[in-house]
Amino acid sequence: MNAELIERLNRINREFYSTFAASFSASRSESARELQVILPYIADGARVLDVGCGNGRAAALLARERRDVMYVGVDASEELIARCKMQAASRKAQGATFRVADIIQPEWTRHLARQSFDCVLMLAVLHHIPGRETRARILRQARELLAPQGRVVVSTWQFLDNERMSKKIVPWSVAEIDEAELEPGDALLSWKRGGAGLRYCHWMGEQELRALATQAGLSIVETFRAGGREGNLSLYVVLTAA
Repeated sequence: MNAELIERLNRINREFYSTFAASFSASRSESARELQVILPYIADGARVLDVGCGNGRAAALLARERRDVMYVGVDASEELIARCKMQAASRKAQGATFRVADIIQPEWTRHLARQSFDCVLMLAVLHHIPGRETRARILRQARELLAPQGRVVVSTWQFLDNERMSKKIVPWSVAEIDEAELEPGDALLSWKRGGAGLRYCHWMGEQELRALATQAGLSIVETFRAGGREGNLSLYVVLTAA
């Protein structure tokens, strides 16, 4: 996928999260059942990096569970990061810091230099990254930030297997993008809370995630399904340095 198309797809998502930060945040609760599955991978005292932290619900969950962690959340949306900071202050989330960082940009880790993390969370974010090579590069950067014996926890929507989510797919002509230029699995999903919006999303099954992990120098130690109303919307993959 060429750089111009990657930027165009990324812009669709940036505009979505800028416009719908409030309604998106309201739909992402810290008490959601699918979020609980990260807890076994985060011990007291762990250093946690939350890539694509959204509204900071993982930080809120860890604070509610009284996990004594050092948490860093990064997200491309200034609006969502502002909400994270406000909510962290009101909830008195200990040890949580938030930064604006667009992981599409290769230098997004520059503020994390000389840091390492016991757990890198990438929850419902990798499927919003256009371009296979870009996804592999981001996974490789996550591996470089891992402490020895650290884990990367990735979740990706299996929206093609989910009747409710598959109904949200709209034609690429809506965004005036030629489908022939896209990669297999690329889709445009509609949003109808607080207005009409669009998001770019890429479907990844276990086979593609395994190949990306290998390319990034990671190996899969566990996979399972969780999330959504049906309890299986997302494929979770737990990775460690190969």
